[in-house]
Amino acid sequence: MKKILILFLMSNFFLSCASSSDETPNVPEQMYFPPLTGDTWETKSIADLGWNQAAVQPLLDYLELKHSKSFIVLVNGRIVLENYFNGHDATKIWYWASAGKTLTSTVTGIAQQEGLLNINNKVSDYLGTGWTSAPIAKENLITCKNLLSMNSGLNDALGDDVSPANLQYVADAGQRWAYHNVYVKLQDVVAQASGQTWTNYFNTKLRDKIGMTGGAWIQQDGLSVYTSNSKSMARFGLLALNKGTWNGTTVLNETYFNDATNTSQTINQAYGYLWWLNGKTSYHLPQTQFQFPNMLIPSAPSDMYCALGKNDQKIYVIPSKKMVVIRMGEVADGVNFALSDFDEVLWQKISALYQ
Repeated sequence: MKKILILFLMSNFFLSCASSSDETPNVPEQMYFPPLTGDTWETKSIADLGWNQAAVQPLLDYLELKHSKSFIVLVNGRIVLENYFNGHDATKIWYWASAGKTLTSTVTGIAQQEGLLNINNKVSDYLGTGWTSAPIAKENLITCKNLLSMNSGLNDALGDDVSPANLQYVADAGQRWAYHNVYVKLQDVVAQASGQTWTNYFNTKLRDKIGMTGGAWIQQDGLSVYTSNSKSMARFGLLALNKGTWNGTTVLNETYFNDATNTSQTINQAYGYLWWLNGKTSYHLPQTQFQFPNMLIPSAPSDMYCALGKNDQKIYVIPSKKMVVIRMGEVADGVNFALSDFDEVLWQKISALYQ
């Protein structure tokens, strides 16, 4: 009887050892970064992710119907979907519109980490007084952080012109949130603080660090607007997913990036430093002082932060899913400055991929 018991225990011991040695540890997949040069980019299939293949075609049909030019989904840095529509392709460039505001936010943060500027300083420290037509005492209330947060107090109803005559006082800085192209003055601040042109500083400190080749700043209606191919936009989204780090190299420090992607002021909960934030209890939209209840995009993950541009240029970053989604194209439904019903329906179709 003792021999039988001993054999039984030994048998269980060896089976347990064999079972343990055969098991593959559940190790998270490592984040991938494409090379800085060339078009090589690792991919991951819908099947490998265990996603719903049947949801892909309805998503693509919707994107094409809504005048999209490109659509890319990254998971852990790898391309899961890359699609082009309506005559567009991987080599063609398109404008980022206000989605490019996040580039300005990022480069401002880089200049601060290099000790060239401080976002808490007033703008006139860098540009001199008279950069607006506000009374000097009111102009001197406006900090670089106010431009990042869209609460400069300047009149947002006067169009895109950011000449001094068109930058007029409405409220003290910090007292009113209004979506305003005055943020572009941060590019002048960076140029002045660095002693370089905005383009040269941007190229050296951001573009070349992550391989955003083929892009350029162009003048459009008096504003500096970024244009690039779709994968360059995806590269920037990947940098944002990794909180300013690219393949182990810090491009932008995480402290600033966390500040940029969290509520930056007390009025619009859904706005950081030129980034839009999902998952907040309320939000304001461009060209209105009305506060809307609920999240920006209820069908999207609550931890998502976004770069949103006129006519539905999109960079969605979702840390909980290690996912980046970009969309370039013509306006989906009608002229809009950032958010539209398109975002909500699009996310219903994206979430069908993995739910």
